[in-house]
Amino acid sequence: MEKGKIDARSPHPQDMQGEEGADELTHKALSTGATAQEVLTRALIPGMQAVGDKFRNNEIYLPDVLMSARAMGAAMEHLKPHFKSGDIQYRGKIVLGTVSGDLHDIGKKIVGMFFEGGGWEVIDCGVDVSEPQFLEAIQEHQPDAVGMSALLTTTMVNMEEIVRGLKTNFPQLLIIVGGAPVTDAFATRIGADFYSPDPQGALEKLNRNI
Repeated sequence: MEKGKIDARSPHPQDMQGEEGADELTHKALSTGATAQEVLTRALIPGMQAVGDKFRNNEIYLPDVLMSARAMGAAMEHLKPHFKSGDIQYRGKIVLGTVSGDLHDIGKKIVGMFFEGGGWEVIDCGVDVSEPQFLEAIQEHQPDAVGMSALLTTTMVNMEEIVRGLKTNFPQLLIIVGGAPVTDAFATRIGADFYSPDPQGALEKLNRNI
């Protein structure tokens, strides 16, 4: 998974063509006696942490992270039934969304995959998510945290209004913000609890607050 090998059919990375990927390896591990919890804590979580650390240190780049996240997603498909049955317990629950006016989705999806690989239940509200939509999702799912993103300077200003509304209704809720134009100073100014420039940092913040 750390190398971004999704399955045996995947052409990437080129030096692993024909080899089994995260899909087959996860299935094989479960079918030969490994528990779902072991697969999660001994393979997926350390793998995604390594990817996050390398990205943070500029040792790999966004396409590498995206391939690894997709590989992790393939592995997670095998684990989802175990979450539903109670064999694996989520660390917590987070609602994600790209703020109103913004239709960019890739960064948010990568972050969501990191959270899932870290053992969090992710409720992805999609893109162009307004304050009422965030509030509705919070009321329905009762998450431990909310993560919101924006890729444009023209849409990141919508974060301020949304954060204000969420804090008014749910003052104890952890709010994490991110996206290309977002900064730590901006996050502080609008009342968000945390900003991270990378998925690993956001995941570490979640884990510290459970």
